[in-house]
Amino acid sequence: MSKALRWSEKWFRRGLWLLAFVFAWFLTGLGSTIVGDLPQVEQQRTLDDFLDPQRAPALKAAIREADRAERDLQAELEQLQLQQQAAQANHRAARDSFQQWLATRSATQRPDQDDELVQRTRALDGLRQAERQALAAVEARQQSLLDVRQGRDRSQTELQQLQDGARQQFDSARRAQELRVFAYRLALTLPLLAVAGWLFVRKRHTSAWPFVWGFVIFAGVAFFVELVPYLPSYGGYVHYIVGIVITVLGGRHAIAALQRYQERQRQAETLPDTERRQALDYDLALTRLAKGVCPGCERTVDLKDPANDFCPHCGICLHNRCGACQTRKNAFARYCHGCGEPAAVQGAASPSAG
Repeated sequence: MSKALRWSEKWFRRGLWLLAFVFAWFLTGLGSTIVGDLPQVEQQRTLDDFLDPQRAPALKAAIREADRAERDLQAELEQLQLQQQAAQANHRAARDSFQQWLATRSATQRPDQDDELVQRTRALDGLRQAERQALAAVEARQQSLLDVRQGRDRSQTELQQLQDGARQQFDSARRAQELRVFAYRLALTLPLLAVAGWLFVRKRHTSAWPFVWGFVIFAGVAFFVELVPYLPSYGGYVHYIVGIVITVLGGRHAIAALQRYQERQRQAETLPDTERRQALDYDLALTRLAKGVCPGCERTVDLKDPANDFCPHCGICLHNRCGACQTRKNAFARYCHGCGEPAAVQGAASPSAG
């Protein structure tokens, strides 16, 4: 802040800058929400939208049914395998027992009359038959499970072929949708940037400057920050091209402004000293003097040297004497710091002799 501003005015200006940033923050939040929600104006399409509307649902249903059947068959197979293991264990135990029984007795010469041998043989045959039946049940479930898996694999293969055929159309539609959404975002943020540029050039020195700066900050953040996460692969070109264009236009404006300023300075330096000092803004003149520069040409001047009553660069009067008390004072001051007389009633102020 300028040292020439009043204390209250300094704080008012700081408050207005705070207002500008708060205004920009709220605008940025609103803009971020709008930019993020813009894809909702487009219907979100998926790969399924490009599949055969009759065959694809049938294949998906078949795959779901196969998955369900596989879970059921797998559970049944596990139960049958347990039963098979039990039948094998029973048959093995009975066979071992039968072998031990044969080893401890002498076989009769007429086996058909040996009741116990016949009973044991029949029991062993029954256990062997039960084991075979359990094995057959397990093999049947395994075959059913294999058929279900192969059917599901065929459905998945056919569905994958349909998806591969539709993927090109889906990718083309998605790229077109990205382009449209990017165009929506660009159509929103680019005009904001243009309006911000116009406000900066035309309105930044008006009384509404806090809102102008707030809008400028918001537009810059919206285009160069908020738009970045949503840029498609080709969006960076637009981003950088717009940045280059803005830089070139801003640079041309700055160069033209500098040339106009230099021309105004040259013309001002040809005017009489009194007219030049009257044309300068009071606060601006005090600000420049506080920085140790000439209020007229803005070149550095040693203001601590009591002999420097005039600018050695442009010749404007920097110090003169009060017409009432002859105190050396700032030539731009409205009142004499020695006697308090207004500069307007002092008459023609003569430069000090040093």
